[in-house]
Amino acid sequence: MPAAAYAGKECVCQFKRGICDQTCVKDMLATPFYIACLKLRGRKCLVVGGGALGLEKAEGLLACGGDVHVISPEVNGEVAQLAAEGSLTWEPRDYAGKEDLEGVFMVIACTDDTDTNIRIYDDAEERAMLVNIVDVPPLCNFILPAIVRTGPLAIAISTAGASPALAKRMKREIAELFGEEYAQLAIMLNDARGWAKGTLPTYQDRRAFFEEIVNGEPDPIALLRAGKAQDVRALIQAAQRTHQPA
Repeated sequence: MPAAAYAGKECVCQFKRGICDQTCVKDMLATPFYIACLKLRGRKCLVVGGGALGLEKAEGLLACGGDVHVISPEVNGEVAQLAAEGSLTWEPRDYAGKEDLEGVFMVIACTDDTDTNIRIYDDAEERAMLVNIVDVPPLCNFILPAIVRTGPLAIAISTAGASPALAKRMKREIAELFGEEYAQLAIMLNDARGWAKGTLPTYQDRRAFFEEIVNGEPDPIALLRAGKAQDVRALIQAAQRTHQPA
């Protein structure tokens, strides 16, 4: 697989330097990335490549409800199983060109052919599509951060490609810090959103209501860690009484 650019390696990007001089990644750490959460449910997402990386990307897209299609002459057993059970579709062939991007929202490629990767990137850019060529930063218009996911909560960690190992460590530590109780509180607060929107007239009123619950005493997270979910519900009900308009 092509790795991120480093001096002395064969060039794998569109600049075709022959031997990499890192021209393509010199501004990566200085590039401000616009962080967003994408709604993929029902959207066609294309993965080109069916090895271990292709499986990883396909599973990530499936976890978010994406309509996943894989193009690759061969795939590993797990990708084949996902195709057999109908979780994704697999076309056993090489990437053909722009026609493969018809109706596609996002394309992620992880092939071991530099020319194919460049072609996919150019085709996607021409269509103003989201494209990520795995581990080749200059052939991406978005990057994939490490994700901590617990229930409705998702926390993204990015080092702008500087150190995936550091991102993995941060992911592990953040998962330990923000555990299941945070997801549980998020669900409880979501249940109160309807009341807040229908009862409290302004954004400032609604913000004050939720901040009193989240940052007040007793601490709802501490209560949930102690298994006292009913006490948190009582806190929410008390805040509703306090903030009820006269």
